[in-house]
Amino acid sequence: MLPLRCLGCGQGIATTPEDQAPVCTDCRLGLTPLPSPRCLRCDLPLGSGRGRLASCAHCLTWPAELAAARSATALEGAAAWLVHALKYEGWRVLARPMGLAMSRVSFVDGPAAWPPQVVPMPTLSSRRRRRGYNQADVLARQVVSARGGRLCRALRRVGGGPSQVSLQAEERAANVLSSFEPGPDAHLLCRDVPVLLVDDVMTTGATASAAVRKLVSLGAGHVRVLTFARALPREILRAP
Repeated sequence: MLPLRCLGCGQGIATTPEDQAPVCTDCRLGLTPLPSPRCLRCDLPLGSGRGRLASCAHCLTWPAELAAARSATALEGAAAWLVHALKYEGWRVLARPMGLAMSRVSFVDGPAAWPPQVVPMPTLSSRRRRRGYNQADVLARQVVSARGGRLCRALRRVGGGPSQVSLQAEERAANVLSSFEPGPDAHLLCRDVPVLLVDDVMTTGATASAAVRKLVSLGAGHVRVLTFARALPREILRAP
């Protein structure tokens, strides 16, 4: 039997029956936190020498109902490998350590910081069949297991546009127009009750904004977004 190697750094590791995710301790503990100071609404790092803002230029166009967004880590290093392995290589078991990292994130914008309704970001049915699962769904289940709440598959993804990965900000926004319809649990969505929308990665917020607008049209209250990783703009990554 070949030795098991960490999907984050490649070093050899041992696993136990209780934890089969091939991620070493260093990678679990070494996920890069988002640097401070950060926007109070979207959590995007603002750069050194600036105070926290209630809202920044990156989230200025988000719908008002998207109250806040938070991520467990920056999309770099081991985090980028974990996202890729979960999403494209079939490593579904990675949802456990990734979801646990997400469950430790704090929303500090009020008593309803962890909404009771947890909605996974849907993916196209063709992609779900190809992968065997929706990565946001398995992450959401781990978050519910760790923090409580009710999983509610209130959205369905439609359309066959290009993947968001290679698109610019304006193209992302256009690509997700009319991309969401009521899902199988839409009738269970409690009206005017806050929602936690879960996904693997936040980039520009275009997809989350479109999903939030549909959730609100279905009766949801304010929506908070939780992702495992946040893709940072190049100017932030280049900052000293």
